[in-house]
Amino acid sequence: MDPRARQSRTPADPGPGQADPVVYLVDDDAGIRSAIARLLRVAGLQTEAYASGTAFLATADVNRRGCLLLDLHMPGMSGLEVQASLKQRRSALPVIFLTAAADIPIAVVAMREGAVDFIEKPFENEHLLTRVRQAIERSLDDVPRAQERNLTAIRLQTLTPREHEVLELVVSGMTAKEIAKRLGASHRTIEIHRGHIMEKMAAANLADLVRMRLLAQDPHV
Repeated sequence: MDPRARQSRTPADPGPGQADPVVYLVDDDAGIRSAIARLLRVAGLQTEAYASGTAFLATADVNRRGCLLLDLHMPGMSGLEVQASLKQRRSALPVIFLTAAADIPIAVVAMREGAVDFIEKPFENEHLLTRVRQAIERSLDDVPRAQERNLTAIRLQTLTPREHEVLELVVSGMTAKEIAKRLGASHRTIEIHRGHIMEKMAAANLADLVRMRLLAQDPHV
């Protein structure tokens, strides 16, 4: 079994009689796994790290409060297969997928299946920590999720019809070049539209934009 790093407290308060929330990390890359686990520990988050989905499912308490950072592509059991197993076990553990830029269409599928977020590699440390903390808060209380959904809906109303059109194609996983060909526009024009969308939606990156669009579309995302 992969060594696991533990921390006694987290910033989130689990409430009386409950164990502290835990961040489960599943990634087959030892270097990435070690770096992320160290980042989480330094931030004061209790962490358990696993080298495979099989080891995680065999050992972890999937009904515990917290969240799961899950690599999308792993040898043996894939991230999507781990997610499916959690659904079969009726686990409410929020799942954040770690993906490469080319995996966005697959990550969209994962979110439609219940993942709460996905983060592109490489990522900014503070961005990852923010997303992890938000996922933990969701496991403790769904109110912040409802507030975010309402804010996202308001921001969507500020988009022009053309920007809505571009957004839907972005969410489908198309690149700017593919969108330009589909809409009969220049690559530069689509990049400008996408920039305006990112600004109006206050999205940190493309993954954040897709997550917000799915959140507004499906209350179970």
